[in-house]
Amino acid sequence: MARVVHSYDDPDRFVAGTVGEPGARTFFLQARAGVRMTSVACEKEQVMALAERLDVMLDEVARRFDRDPVTPVGVDDTDPLEQPIEEEFRAGTMTLAWEADAEKVVIEVFAVVAGEQVELEETDPVAAALESEDAEVFIVRISEEQARAFARRAVALVASGRPSCPFCGRPIDPEGHICPRANGYRRHVRE
Repeated sequence: MARVVHSYDDPDRFVAGTVGEPGARTFFLQARAGVRMTSVACEKEQVMALAERLDVMLDEVARRFDRDPVTPVGVDDTDPLEQPIEEEFRAGTMTLAWEADAEKVVIEVFAVVAGEQVELEETDPVAAALESEDAEVFIVRISEEQARAFARRAVALVASGRPSCPFCGRPIDPEGHICPRANGYRRHVRE
């Protein structure tokens, strides 16, 4: 079976978005070029890590090439994900690169390989980097401005979820949560 590649050079839209209510949301990366669209399911932590690493990488690019960091201009894209959302695959390993000649950010998202579905905290980066030759891959090449806009939206998206407990950092449901730092007593968020 040959590798399936979903490739987008300068897509019309590249965003992170969710389906569902906080606490039960499914996160997606979605690219659209014309009528062609690809949606890849991922974890909230992957979306946040991608946003953070994009900002760090673009700050380093600006420093190395001795120029001011690019910031998105215009109105932020706050529209929901485009429908219908058809999950192509679940994201596993992600890579991020800078193409200096084209001045593009390259994001590669590889499908979870059989046996790779483990807790994020327990993932061995060396083992996770070994991809199957027939795994699907989602490749997006975007401008610095698009990358900054993606990162800004992704950070806001993650922050729009359930509030974090100020004591243990875990998410708090509307009915509260059992906080390990409070010896099992239920804590509630005050509004």
